[in-house]
Amino acid sequence: MAVPPFDEMRGYGDTIRSPYRSISNWLDTQKIEDLRSKGIEAETVFRRIGITFNVYGEKDAAERLIPFDIIPRVIDAAEWRRLSAGIEQRVRALNAFMHDIYHRQEILKAGLIPPELIIQNSAFIPEMIGVDPPRGIYAHIIGVDLVRTGEDDFYVLEDNTRTPSGVSYMLENRETMMHTFPELFEQNNVAPVEDYTDSLLQTLASVAPSGLDREPTIALMTPGVYNSAYFEHSFLADEMGIELVEGQDLIVLDGEVHMKTTRGLKRVDVLYRRIDDDYLDPLVFRADSMLGIPGIFDVYRAGRVSIVNAPGTGIADDKAIYSYIPDIIEFYTGRPAILKNVPTFNCRKPEDLAYVIENMAELVVKEVHGSGGYGMLVGPSSTQEEVEQFRLKVKARPDNYIAQPTLALSTCPTLCNTGFGARHVDLRPFVLVGDRVRMTPGGLTRVALKEGSLVVNSSQGGGTKDTWVLEE
Repeated sequence: MAVPPFDEMRGYGDTIRSPYRSISNWLDTQKIEDLRSKGIEAETVFRRIGITFNVYGEKDAAERLIPFDIIPRVIDAAEWRRLSAGIEQRVRALNAFMHDIYHRQEILKAGLIPPELIIQNSAFIPEMIGVDPPRGIYAHIIGVDLVRTGEDDFYVLEDNTRTPSGVSYMLENRETMMHTFPELFEQNNVAPVEDYTDSLLQTLASVAPSGLDREPTIALMTPGVYNSAYFEHSFLADEMGIELVEGQDLIVLDGEVHMKTTRGLKRVDVLYRRIDDDYLDPLVFRADSMLGIPGIFDVYRAGRVSIVNAPGTGIADDKAIYSYIPDIIEFYTGRPAILKNVPTFNCRKPEDLAYVIENMAELVVKEVHGSGGYGMLVGPSSTQEEVEQFRLKVKARPDNYIAQPTLALSTCPTLCNTGFGARHVDLRPFVLVGDRVRMTPGGLTRVALKEGSLVVNSSQGGGTKDTWVLEE
């Protein structure tokens, strides 16, 4: 008989775990109808302020709300200390790795990573070789996706070092919960998250080009209103009090990047860009890009503008590189990784490929560049036909896939159609790296709202929860 997954409120039985005692007592006093009513109120607020996203490739391009579950996910102070220590170790090592890959490549010389895995990787940008970003930092804003399988068992599922999204939902979830259930915050010592945008602004300012004799001018660059994360772009720019710009609002002139304003051109020192590398500069990358700024890469290489996150950071969150992250951490820090990776089969290795082909129905198989829950197979919940089709894809392009065991992700109490139910969750803490590492307590909890589902992505029907870190 299969062991049930670890439940973060009840463990493996019916004893309420200490972080959840207050929440459990509160739930015992609530009527389901009242909680559903509060959930509808929260949804109304989200619609009014425009918290929506688009799903690409669908005929119906209408904007959707990400479902919000009003029962918070709770992490105690000791758990968070261990997680935050492991996350900080990881983001420092990832940045050291990127600096090395684009400079001396010592890790390749040491034989820890096959050189072709870097050089032939589409996320590797040769134009970044020898470029020295301010403070030697490549990924300034990182989302680290964590899953839990037991009382003390946390795993890193993946690293997001390009343009991680979701922080606006973390902030709005908290504000909505504080407005809807103020009594809960009076009863619990919950660590605040609302200073994230102040921390983000401080981080961006700290990586401005050297030699400025004034406060740096910072702008957030968006692909435009049709991007799925446009709400977040607008939200963050507004919260930080900086300009939200598109490529057409920017121009390279006299070796500097300027934005067009009603008072003329104004130099931009730091650009928090939310567009992909390929579209950043049509003179260097995709020539057909209408989103980027011609000539910006030369300005960046000359140290006259800082781009956050730096071009080429995708090499650190490539899923084929993921299996080497424990070695990467030890190579650059001299210590074993505090947080474990999920055991991973790299299909470019013949022995791993043979195992994956034979056991695909029991594994989760992912494209190395896939995201958002797309380009993957969850073997145990797939049909035999789907498994066979994926098997053919993997055989045709083994270097394009990794595979992992199907983990028994932890569950949290969630408001469902039939009452309270246990639903699988993950966690994306957000980390800022500049003059120092700044980390917001908790992060964004994503929840698979379909019973038994392990896919938490909003584009695949998942929702979100407020994440509480209890202070001592």
